[in-house]
Amino acid sequence: MWWGLLCALGAAIAYGVASVMQSVAAKATDTGADGVDPKLLVRVLGQWKFVLGLSLDLLGFVAQIAALHVLPLFVVQAALAASLAVTAVAARFLGVRLGRREWLAVAVVCAGLGLLGAAAESEGSDPVGLGFRLGLISAVVVLAGAGIVAGKTSRHVRTPALGLVAGLSFGVVAIAGRIIPSLAPLDLLTDPATYTVAVAGGMAMLFYATALQRGSVTTSTAMMVLGETVFPSLVGVLVLGDRTRPGFAVVAIAGFVLAVAAALALARFGEPATEGSETKPTVLP
Repeated sequence: MWWGLLCALGAAIAYGVASVMQSVAAKATDTGADGVDPKLLVRVLGQWKFVLGLSLDLLGFVAQIAALHVLPLFVVQAALAASLAVTAVAARFLGVRLGRREWLAVAVVCAGLGLLGAAAESEGSDPVGLGFRLGLISAVVVLAGAGIVAGKTSRHVRTPALGLVAGLSFGVVAIAGRIIPSLAPLDLLTDPATYTVAVAGGMAMLFYATALQRGSVTTSTAMMVLGETVFPSLVGVLVLGDRTRPGFAVVAIAGFVLAVAAALALARFGEPATEGSETKPTVLP
């Protein structure tokens, strides 16, 4: 079980560092058309920082999948939210001074993850049928429509809405990755969950990159963290059979709340630097 937690933390580190590069690339890319523009991903792929960030994302995703096959969803997703703490600490080395509140939030994230690690029970996922897999595909379609609509709304609504849709899409990626039975090539090619991971992941990156580029990234990051932690955690508990060690339910709830709340407190480090300001990187899982 502990190696699964190490994989989850490794994924958080990879995602946190990758997001710094991707945020800079997104801000430096031409905005193009209004709303959600699929060509945005093509334009940012022309920047080496974004490509390097994608490479780190791939490494993080492999570690995340490994963790999802050992740990409950609520543990893995809370650990991924800790990538905000990674970003905050990285900002310290980029010249951004952390105040007492920021260091306290980093410590609380670590404490929350420690509680989750102590409460988690190592187990596989309850088997799900084709209906559940088709339900995930339907969720991807609904989220795609919601993201397109959100991209056409006013700025005040667009930014949090796109962040939330991106977070929910990342949540679908986590759920689909959890139910993939094995990483054998034939299993991957024949399982609808594999394609759900690919499509939902691409959507999440597009919607979040749009939010990073055209709105308050602090708000986008906070909504993304909520979407990618709460939604898949509930699905894991209600559908996939996630549970804690006997008698540790309260400890797990406390750890989850502490980790996510402290990560949200660090969301301001999602704000990229503007001219004449300090560098503040962002998180793109």
